Amino acid sequence: MSNKIRRSPLFYVGDKYKLMKQLVNLFPKEINNFYEPFFGGGTVFLNIEAKKYFLNDIDKHLVNIHKILIASAKNPEKFFKGVEKIIHKYKLSHSYKRDIVPDYLKKEFKKTYYARFNKGGYEKLRMCVNNYKKNDPLILYILLIYGFNRMLRFNGSGKFNLPVGNVDFNKNVVNALNDYFDFVHDKKISITSKDFNKFFSDKKYLKNDFVYLDPPYLITASEYNKLWGEKSESNLLKIVADLDKKGVKFALSNVTHYNGSKNDLLIVWMKKYTVHKIESNYINYHNNGKKVIKEVLITNY
Repeated sequence: MSNKIRRSPLFYVGDKYKLMKQLVNLFPKEINNFYEPFFGGGTVFLNIEAKKYFLNDIDKHLVNIHKILIASAKNPEKFFKGVEKIIHKYKLSHSYKRDIVPDYLKKEFKKTYYARFNKGGYEKLRMCVNNYKKNDPLILYILLIYGFNRMLRFNGSGKFNLPVGNVDFNKNVVNALNDYFDFVHDKKISITSKDFNKFFSDKKYLKNDFVYLDPPYLITASEYNKLWGEKSESNLLKIVADLDKKGVKFALSNVTHYNGSKNDLLIVWMKKYTVHKIESNYINYHNNGKKVIKEVLITNY
């Protein structure tokens, strides 16, 4: 495993990038098949060397973006041409090639000029995906890159409804894409979009297989945690206990305490296993204060 930490080109909310150095040091050194039922943006699998990867996320749009990125690893040039075509058509900023934001905008809106510049084009592109090309993963990826907090968010009618963010298609995005393409092009990857219960229902494990879990957190308020309740938490902890009985190595990321709330279900359950404290540095964007959060990695090895 190289010392370089790769970051997912989705820059996804809940991304483990800043914690990866800590996590990688706590993972098994030799991994046969790697299983990740909540793989989200993909930063964790991008930093794991395994013989085969079984990746899953319930968000079909997210999975379709990964599928197009994995397929594009065979021809990155074609992918970037497709991106550029959309960026130019909708007149979006692209500082990785050149800076097209006028100086007057930069002076008038020192901290938000990308949002001001991209708003019109972004909204036209969003309208395009909502009216004609709802399942186009390339357009969804571009919307995610230019969108607020880089999320995938849809309303009750299934319309993509994220506003523009103060972000740009910059060199960091291009570097992360190239790292992704370099990593996946020769890997054996199976990718699915199932409920976690179904993901685990048909698996047969071999020696040195490893399961990493980063589920929605029961006691935090993120967008993607809304559908997660005590029943989901309880089902997952039972599945992980069954993995342990089968002799399968696992690591589970979670939080025990969050701004006055605590996850009693997890706290009782984890007593049987090894608990590693993870130093996290979450910022509360509403008051710029640090959140009181206790993040852990629970392992059975």
